[in-house]
Amino acid sequence: MNRSNFLKLIYSLPLIYNFNKREFFFDKNYLVGKGTPKLVGKNYKVLPKVNIAFLKMKNEALKSGIKLEIVSGYRSFDRQRKIWNRKFELNLEKGLTSLENIREIMKYSTIPGTSRHHWGTDIDIIDSNEKVNGDVLITKLYLKNGPFSKMYKWLTNNSKRFGFHEVYTNNINRKGFLFEPWHFSYAPLSKKYIKEFITIDLYKIIHDEKNIFGKDVLNKKFLKKYISDYVLGISDELL
Repeated sequence: MNRSNFLKLIYSLPLIYNFNKREFFFDKNYLVGKGTPKLVGKNYKVLPKVNIAFLKMKNEALKSGIKLEIVSGYRSFDRQRKIWNRKFELNLEKGLTSLENIREIMKYSTIPGTSRHHWGTDIDIIDSNEKVNGDVLITKLYLKNGPFSKMYKWLTNNSKRFGFHEVYTNNINRKGFLFEPWHFSYAPLSKKYIKEFITIDLYKIIHDEKNIFGKDVLNKKFLKKYISDYVLGISDELL
């Protein structure tokens, strides 16, 4: 491997160096949101290579009067745990059992440690030229005559040219999380990451943590199906 390709490898993968074996390998702590990746971005954080591609896409979209804005990029394990626990507490107030609670959360939110946002490759996008009050990540805003429908149509036709693919597509044959027209992933990196991610012992990662609500339901059988239906329940183009 020449120096140029070696440097590309170092900056594109979450690697650590094993001095005993004198080799690089994936830092799996990074892939579950516990590492310290090099991140960049204004009002959001993503990997440098992802940011370069996004800014190119943003500049192109401006020519069509669309101002792409990332409202969620990198997310740590602790941040995902807070989101998960907050939703769990709210559902408890509605009288849901732990299993019902978790299935409700998993319509749109991932178990801590399993979010694609941990990788710095995935982004949630809006058109900041459109003024929307309240929650902007609602499906109806992106469809038909919704304020983000023009942007979504543009992304559908153009995002792949910049390496970004829709993750949770509106495909009735796809299992897992519900349709998210705002969520896009930088495929040149995330396709590498998911291959490493599915080798991680999620049961150990989750059960080594003390403060994850509903953890008693997240047994090995549950997590195996979760990986199959949810973690891998994505666009075929990202596998």
